Amino acid sequence: MGQRFKIVLLGATGSIGSSALKVIRKHSDKLELVGIAANRNIEQLAAIAKEFSVKEIGIYDESAWKRASSDSLFPADAKLVCGEEGLCHLAALPGCDTVLVAVVGTQGLMPALAAINAGNTLAVASKEILVLAGKFIMEAASAENIDILPVDSEHNALFQCLEGISTDHVSKLTLTASGGSVRDLPLDQFANITLAQALNHPNWDMGPKVTIDSATMANKGLEMIEAKWLFDMRPDQVEVVVHPQSIVHSLVECIDGSIIAQMSPPDMVFAIQHTLLYPDRAEKVVPSIDFSSAFSLDFRPLEAARYPCLGLARSAMEACGVAPGVFNAANEIAVDAFVKERIKFVEIAKIVEKTLEKIDNTEPVSIEEVLDYDTQARAIAANIIANQTV
Repeated sequence: MGQRFKIVLLGATGSIGSSALKVIRKHSDKLELVGIAANRNIEQLAAIAKEFSVKEIGIYDESAWKRASSDSLFPADAKLVCGEEGLCHLAALPGCDTVLVAVVGTQGLMPALAAINAGNTLAVASKEILVLAGKFIMEAASAENIDILPVDSEHNALFQCLEGISTDHVSKLTLTASGGSVRDLPLDQFANITLAQALNHPNWDMGPKVTIDSATMANKGLEMIEAKWLFDMRPDQVEVVVHPQSIVHSLVECIDGSIIAQMSPPDMVFAIQHTLLYPDRAEKVVPSIDFSSAFSLDFRPLEAARYPCLGLARSAMEACGVAPGVFNAANEIAVDAFVKERIKFVEIAKIVEKTLEKIDNTEPVSIEEVLDYDTQARAIAANIIANQTV
């Protein structure tokens, strides 16, 4: 067996983590898992550690870490670290090749910076990292000459399409969107959308937050902001089109009118495998597109009235500063309230809009300032919901 890429996986028990483990399992001759982390699912984390003989283990939740330390779930020679500091330790492991950050929300921000500062390649699956702190992440990566590899299927598709193309030859980037669970629902029925309806995604099997973000297109708004930073594009160069089949993951239009697209089935293993093995390629993990059977690919223009969150995200992207982070924070609070059935589906966008209106946009000078505005935005959004001023 030759030299293997050493991988640290933050968010090992989530959907991205599960897909990454499929890739590592399939290509164990090329990939070695050397560090893993999760929030509080210690039983599943212990099973992963045992299967892949991982000794460096992070548990974000302190109570879960204490239980793991006392229950002897992990081997005696395993090193269990806790919280943000623990995740940063894993991200900076010496000898690591790639750190895949797939933890939820802002938890991945400081570990991402730790990976860059340690000279480890950063694979980003958490949109919030670049939405909140794109300026600081990209500056740090440039200073350390570190690659940032996108894991989201849309950004990974753009990354593949853009290889070998000069930035000044790019006219625009187009992210595809499934349209989510309510893409075909008449607009006059939106006021009565139930939680079950919003969670019924037609193509992807994802958690509640991402599935609802797909229905509102808030996720696509975050992806536009992420694409702007990853590929150094102006806001007007990033667009979205509805593509119900989720087979074409993104498109790049060049200044000569040529359009380059990347295609694969709606399964995250394709993007993850490309990222973990980059710049190498290897045998696929799951079946690819079958052209022996007929199928169609449809593309639809966006309906602004159906997806107001997308318009708010574009405005935040154009405003820059802390606005994208405020958009993200307010959306998280609003989605959580909808999941708990405290607000209606149509009120998600209204809460985000009101939160953006209440915070004066400014250009942050530090990560600490970014996180402070994140905290402020969450408190404002929660207060709007508590007072039912939507």
